Amino acid sequence: MTNAKATDKGPADALAAVAALRRLADQLEDTAVEQAMRTGWSWPEVAEALGVTRQAVHKKHAKRLIAAGIALRRR
Repeated sequence: MTNAKATDKGPADALAAVAALRRLADQLEDTAVEQAMRTGWSWPEVAEALGVTRQAVHKKHAKRLIAAGIALRRR
């Protein structure tokens, strides 16, 4: 284990960076899913591209997309 500098916050900085990256990744995913659905992608296509199940992507994004007025395909 190395000695931390007096100005290093160590784990606090690292964890804050992880949290910021998660927020950014969520924003990027929201934008990409919305774009895909606006161009006619199906839930299974989006799910496959994200590496998750159709149910997972639908649960995470459907309400937001419907509220945005995006016509969603069933398959």
